Amino acid sequence: MIRAIVLEEALDPGKELAVLTANAAGAGGLVNFVGLAREEGGRVAELVLEHHPVLTQRSLDEIAGAAVERFAVTAVSVVHRVGSIQPDEPIVFAGAAARHRREAFLAADYLMDMLKTRAVFWKREEGSDGTRWIEPRNEDLSDAARWHGSKKKEITR
Repeated sequence: MIRAIVLEEALDPGKELAVLTANAAGAGGLVNFVGLAREEGGRVAELVLEHHPVLTQRSLDEIAGAAVERFAVTAVSVVHRVGSIQPDEPIVFAGAAARHRREAFLAADYLMDMLKTRAVFWKREEGSDGTRWIEPRNEDLSDAARWHGSKKKEITR
């Protein structure tokens, strides 16, 4: 199973884990990651993710498909919120099922690295000090680069 969903309503991690588990066909282990919106010490009141329905969906499909091609997994699930997200709300679910744990861990790690750097979203924080657009951090780019054997690409500002 390859599942990639752009979600406009609240994300229920328990439901997503149940769907992954139900589709884990012969897996010996499941690994999942749930990302939460942060308030950054009270500075962020809201995280807003804008998207282009076709391009964003295509990017999630490509990321999930690449994980299946790269790792010996039986199922992959990526569910990503869009719209207005409050601090502490789930924003992303990334999960993988595999016959052996190592492949599931690697696939889930890969999914998150690619989601942070290659998924098509426009993210901004709204808060006490105004609006701030969010780009991948240098650490995110370094994490993603390790999967492709490329050199670390630094962001210059």
